[in-house]
Amino acid sequence: MRISSILSFVGFVLIFAGTYCPLLRPFGLFNWNVYQLNQPYGLVMLLTAIIGIAASFLNQAKIVRTSAWISAGLVVMLLIAAFLKIHFTFSFIPFHKFEAFLAKQVKFKWGWYVLFSGVAFALGGALKSKPKNFIQNTEPNS
Repeated sequence: MRISSILSFVGFVLIFAGTYCPLLRPFGLFNWNVYQLNQPYGLVMLLTAIIGIAASFLNQAKIVRTSAWISAGLVVMLLIAAFLKIHFTFSFIPFHKFEAFLAKQVKFKWGWYVLFSGVAFALGGALKSKPKNFIQNTEPNS
């Protein structure tokens, strides 16, 4: 395996593991991972990571690159969705200070670092595996 394939493999394994790590801790009572936030979305992230792992073993650079970019988009969209979920869950409360207090009680956890480091490794390996050789035509034109 090439270094870029190993780097991508490590990134996809981190994404796989990051789906089970705690991402949010509402009110200090329990932890939520990706599957407790949105189970179908988590399964799509898991499937993308598995495809990336398989493609990195089979040295399929285009599939690894595509899977890495899709994983990056999914993780960024999950972060945006979690942020919006926190800030708009309590919007039905007419007291704005109480609404802000409740929104501050939901904390982001260390699982986000695992997800984003996995995306960084997967993208790093996928972008490093691009062929940089350019073959010039040495035939004289007639």
